[in-house]
Amino acid sequence: MGRIVAIGECMGELSETDAPGMLSMGFAGDTLNTAWYLKRSLGADWQIDYLTAVGTDTLSQRMIDFLAGEGIGTGHVRRIPDKTIGLYHISLKDGERSFTYWRNDSAARKLAGDPAAIATALHDADVAYWSGITLAILPPAGRLALLEALSQFAGRGGLVVFDPNLRPRLWDNLDSMRGWIHRAAAVSSLCLPSFDDEATHFGDATPGDTAARYRDQGTARVVVKNGPGDVTLVDGSGSLMTVAVPAAAVTVDTTAAGDSFNAGYLAAELAGASMAEATSTGSALARAVIGARGALVRLEAVT
Repeated sequence: MGRIVAIGECMGELSETDAPGMLSMGFAGDTLNTAWYLKRSLGADWQIDYLTAVGTDTLSQRMIDFLAGEGIGTGHVRRIPDKTIGLYHISLKDGERSFTYWRNDSAARKLAGDPAAIATALHDADVAYWSGITLAILPPAGRLALLEALSQFAGRGGLVVFDPNLRPRLWDNLDSMRGWIHRAAAVSSLCLPSFDDEATHFGDATPGDTAARYRDQGTARVVVKNGPGDVTLVDGSGSLMTVAVPAAAVTVDTTAAGDSFNAGYLAAELAGASMAEATSTGSALARAVIGARGALVRLEAVT
């Protein structure tokens, strides 16, 4: 059995329903979304644990119960008194989403406050999965503690997988975001950026530019997602290649498109697939997910 530790913030998700004026509530968040899809893709041979922090209130307990009920390990979730979990609302227009957040009191901002707890969570793990949002919500001391823990984990042979997931609103300024993202890439074994974000905030002209930049920052391998376009890869030798992916038949909600791609890709690679084969698997999962509403889509609902 292998073990993956996903690190980040799980939030309460408020989403539209078919009934006017009615919302449904679930739990989601970029790294949690990927952990959820990984659990379904990898099956019983892999333990998926979630490293985060929550409050001691009823809503926080509901989130813990949800994770446990979905088969995701909660043994490394810290409890922070007088804090709670963040909330967000999804608005949809033509399948594209926008978000409204309430997260100032989120306990997840303190998830890296105990370096010993991070080390314990990563002990005997095979894979650590995190994102630029994980990094952004932390104070500088927490960022440094997490970077150091992941660097040591990688030094012991662990696979560190990083999705930059650029969200400028979470950062003090763009220069700070760019600098920390590159520092994160330097300790990561595999990066999974999205070209549209990278072009906007780093000025990359092509997906190949994005792939080369992360390679040059020290990431061994890169997978550049590009919406419905070709995926650009950097393999372990540093060489670039592209993989064509089919277009989605129906796009209902693009929430978690990248998160589900990451899960499908990583699950396939851990099962022995090549980077190109894993790209096709990740793309297939993402196409299914964007055919339904919400971040966490039961596969039987879209197949």
